[in-house]
Amino acid sequence: MRRRLPYPRPTSPSATAVMRGNRKTDTRPEVALRAALHARGLRFRKNYPVVTAVRIVRVDIAFTRRRLAIFVDGCYWHLCPAHGRIPKANRGYWEPKLRGNVQRDLVATGLLQDAGWKVVRIWEHETLKDAVEIIACGDETPLRAG
Repeated sequence: MRRRLPYPRPTSPSATAVMRGNRKTDTRPEVALRAALHARGLRFRKNYPVVTAVRIVRVDIAFTRRRLAIFVDGCYWHLCPAHGRIPKANRGYWEPKLRGNVQRDLVATGLLQDAGWKVVRIWEHETLKDAVEIIACGDETPLRAG
């Protein structure tokens, strides 16, 4: 079992408000991508639980027949190589927290692949057009509408 980090003291009321506004599911990039996929005629499951040999992995967008799992990763929370950074305030909390997120992503990807799923991770900064193309052609045979 992993050790929980003590919650840091907020540095300001505005920091508290920002952190409370963060969502676990239905983030703006995720909702926009789902809308674009749906408009293209693609049907999927959202926040779909996949039972693996070790634990349940929740997939942001799942094409169940194709066993294709899509994750929409935020640049901040998942330490995007282009935009991710460790905050200066409360670094002792945030560095292990964010690095733990990255490690958890790697474990989840491995578990899904071991269970026969193909995993695609989309960064929030990618354009919708590019993300839809990556997903639609993300397998040997492109996804078809309907």
